[in-house]
Amino acid sequence: MKRVFFLIIALVITLNTFAQSKQTVVKSSVTYEIKNMGIKTDGKLGGLQANILFDKAKLDSSSIEASIDVTTIDSDNAMRDNHLKAEDYFDVARYPHITMRSTSFKHKSGNNYIGLFNITIKGKTKAVEVPFTYTDSATTGLFKGSFKINRRDFGVGGNSMVLADDATILISVETSKT
Repeated sequence: MKRVFFLIIALVITLNTFAQSKQTVVKSSVTYEIKNMGIKTDGKLGGLQANILFDKAKLDSSSIEASIDVTTIDSDNAMRDNHLKAEDYFDVARYPHITMRSTSFKHKSGNNYIGLFNITIKGKTKAVEVPFTYTDSATTGLFKGSFKINRRDFGVGGNSMVLADDATILISVETSKT
């Protein structure tokens, strides 16, 4: 009986040692910037859903999976928003979400990290390095990062001569740890 008890205690301690603490999104901001006819335009996306298991002391077993609802795109221009939702841009009828799935993390220095993520837009997946900062306390975490993607890699906007190829994505996610 004592052996079984000690085995159970050892198993619980081992599982807790390797377990990641889940972080729940409490506030987020996802924005983009891109030049159109040489003029910077921007907008935002809402509906971020994420499964965050991130521990700066256990990067090898950390993971982040997130999706954003493309139907929420808001460029502060309803006509442009409807065009961006159309088939030649994001085709939200067929692809209502953009997803990010981490494959690895590296610590750079201080609160600076780089995550390698598979980003999927319109059914096309590309690996993208995402530099970010992570600051935390006992109960909260804050992720902030920005990165560039080439819209043509994902079939967004076709061969437009007036729309820049590179878009900058800015992400800020505040979490509570559970």
